Amino acid sequence: MSGRNRAASNLPHLREERALLSSGYLRIAGLDEAGRGALAGPVVAAAVVLPPNPDFPWVPLVKDSKLLREKERRHVFDCMTECGIEMGIGVVEPDVIDAVNILNATRKAMKLALAALASPPEYLLIDAVRLRYMTLPQKAIIKGDRTVLSIACASVVAKVTRDHIMLELDVRYPGYEFARHKGYGTREHMECLRRNGASCIHRMTYSPVRDLVRLI
Repeated sequence: MSGRNRAASNLPHLREERALLSSGYLRIAGLDEAGRGALAGPVVAAAVVLPPNPDFPWVPLVKDSKLLREKERRHVFDCMTECGIEMGIGVVEPDVIDAVNILNATRKAMKLALAALASPPEYLLIDAVRLRYMTLPQKAIIKGDRTVLSIACASVVAKVTRDHIMLELDVRYPGYEFARHKGYGTREHMECLRRNGASCIHRMTYSPVRDLVRLI
């Protein structure tokens, strides 16, 4: 599907990337995160650098990760990996989130994701967040994960990566059902918290966890 057709169909498009390419920027990174609203586990950011003409069969499948089912996200992620799409991942743990707050932890995760790329990008397209103290030109785009293809790809990478981490944490911390809710504040998760108390991977500064700890 062409970039024009993707835009017309409300799918993430390449308008931002192509405008930057026409201005001379060759390495454009889209950035997004997963896990900002979770009560447990890390926040994970991803940076994705697409080739100038990403004409791959899987591109029409790309959407904001929240609009895809788990199997769909995994399929898109696997396709990106098989095609050698350049990506970097940054992970910031719950204790750091508690220490610096979630916005600063998200920025830190994004900077780590950028540092993990094969080489530095020339321009950043970011879902909603601006990265402070960086000399790279950047643009924060509200709902960029729904409108900008490189950001949507980053949202899929971040979400799939974080879900995998939560599956591993489910094994290490049984009794919280992390494999099911991925650390988000579902009714099931809150029942596990009331029954077991908070674990060391819970975010103690988040009010549902903090208030429950006070009650216990």
